[in-house]
Amino acid sequence: MITQGQCTIFKKNCLSALENFAVGTPYTYKIALYTASADLDETTLAYTSVGEVVGTGYTAAGKTLTISQVPTSSGVTAYISFSNVTWNPASFTTRGALIYNSTTGAAVAVLNFGADKTPTTSFTITFPTADATNAIIRFS
Repeated sequence: MITQGQCTIFKKNCLSALENFAVGTPYTYKIALYTASADLDETTLAYTSVGEVVGTGYTAAGKTLTISQVPTSSGVTAYISFSNVTWNPASFTTRGALIYNSTTGAAVAVLNFGADKTPTTSFTITFPTADATNAIIRFS
């Protein structure tokens, strides 16, 4: 089962200064795709290949993310975001994704797409607007 949310280990790592989304950081963040058989939720500690998508156009461990919005704030909310990511070609079935720090392996957030997605040409994850209300990663 895939349950969407920020991973507890990510919150702990932020409080321990073990995550860094600033420009020039030594960390790389990735997004991996998973089937409905994956077991991912807020307690997920790290990237895992168990339940990961297998198919045309997908490579194990997923794709590197590009930070589109460096850490910023508005009011009482701090946030960051990523550029959209596309797999092309894409012929596989996916139900969700894991954003993770590929430098350390630590989980950041779990995404649930709400239903299986089965692209036949390309597959794009479109991140929400990078603002205090919608950004994919926010702290209030």
